[in-house]
Amino acid sequence: MDSIFHEKQEGSLCAQHCLNNLLQGEYFTPVDLSSIAHQLDEEERMRMAEGGMASEEYRTFLQQPSGNMDDSGFFSIQVISNALRVWGLELILFNSREYQSLMINPINEKAFICNYKEHWFTIRKLGQQWFNLNSLLTGPELISDTYLALFLAQLQQEGYSIFVIRGNLPECEAEQILAFMRVQQQQRPRLIGEEEAQTTRVYSVVDEDEELKRALALSRQEIDVEDEEADLRRAIQLSMQGPNETLTAEELRKRRQAYFDRCVLAVYLFVYLDFNWICF
Repeated sequence: MDSIFHEKQEGSLCAQHCLNNLLQGEYFTPVDLSSIAHQLDEEERMRMAEGGMASEEYRTFLQQPSGNMDDSGFFSIQVISNALRVWGLELILFNSREYQSLMINPINEKAFICNYKEHWFTIRKLGQQWFNLNSLLTGPELISDTYLALFLAQLQQEGYSIFVIRGNLPECEAEQILAFMRVQQQQRPRLIGEEEAQTTRVYSVVDEDEELKRALALSRQEIDVEDEEADLRRAIQLSMQGPNETLTAEELRKRRQAYFDRCVLAVYLFVYLDFNWICF
């Protein structure tokens, strides 16, 4: 698997990643694809000018943004097609009547390019095995021969446009190595950012558990304090009256005063001793 070239997603340069993953090397840069896009824009402008540079259609065309690229890094199918033409490669729409009438088993092809909205990615055969080289994945994904047709059908159902690559792809290291051995993938790659999101969720759960533990500990402390205060009140009440003893109002007032005096004395001694211990 280490021999397979796999560009990971950077910004919105999925068209570049798609082409380089298909060709198995750093063959195209954003500057290269932008140059092709500008060339296509100029060709379209010249065709529109043939109808008259003073025409309303021509002026409207000049005011519209390029249909072959944008500032985010997106490139059109025309740019990709022209880029592959440099290598003698051709794109054929997979679900076209012309291609479907040939009734070719997908495993007998060499590669596919898939597009949905503004995302492009490559599915390519290396050696005798198929790989999903989507730049949004953390690495190449092995696809079995039996699953390939199902995978393509699933992509079509999700709205993807699929193009078959025709022509001789340039030689690459992965092709030479995998021609003599088959790889086994123990763990499938994940979407980029999925592991970070999972790690974040784990830390979030841990934090919530810690907060819950602290809340439970505080609640237990509050319950213990409340229990101690209740015990103290009962002890005070019992200390002020004996068993089966009936007190007059005056005797009850004297006992409460005596208890209050003892408490004041105890607090005074505690503060005095604590102060002297600190000074010591």
